[in-house]
Amino acid sequence: MATSIAVLDCQKMFVEGMEAYFKVQANEYQVVSRVCSSEDLHKAIQEISFEILIMDLNIPDQDGLLIIEEVRSMFPELRILVLSSYTDVKLVKGAMVKGADGYVSKASSFSELVYALEEVSSGNTYIGDGIRTSPPVASKSRTLQKMSSKYEDNFTIKQKLTKRESEILELLTQGLSNKHIAGKLYISDQTVGVHRKNMMRKLGIRNTATLIKFALENHLV
Repeated sequence: MATSIAVLDCQKMFVEGMEAYFKVQANEYQVVSRVCSSEDLHKAIQEISFEILIMDLNIPDQDGLLIIEEVRSMFPELRILVLSSYTDVKLVKGAMVKGADGYVSKASSFSELVYALEEVSSGNTYIGDGIRTSPPVASKSRTLQKMSSKYEDNFTIKQKLTKRESEILELLTQGLSNKHIAGKLYISDQTVGVHRKNMMRKLGIRNTATLIKFALENHLV
């Protein structure tokens, strides 16, 4: 009997290609549900029985890392395999810490995906080729960091910010001063200033006005 799989991914063409591959080349696996939001995933879990969840991290209605954490706490026996184009060390490590059983890059072959499914369905952990859970010994040069930042999307940008930084950023876009923000969050205005400077450093921004503009343009709040 085929191993049942649910897929949480919004790239419809990719998912259809994967499903077609299983039917022709690896019919020991069967996609029984395809969803594109955490809300639909929760409905599917209640209505359909499946053994493995293949999921991306960039999901429109909720952070994929939080989805992993929620699913793992509610359904500890379900195997979770992340299949994503994001291979940043922080995201990979975050996914595994939250409860993922494996992580594979979308740049990999379907044959590696099948091997990963074999591993996680057997109760093992699988980290795909080219995936790191810790940074390389030699860090990237400033030039390479600047080049890579040009290709970041909203999801990866958001991952740079802590929960507190995101809260402060949202209040900054509302035109509140450090003092007013401090009052709302029950922290000192000096602490707000430190968080603001840290955000500008992480995002390569020099002043608060540009930070607010950047946040709005990139839908960070």
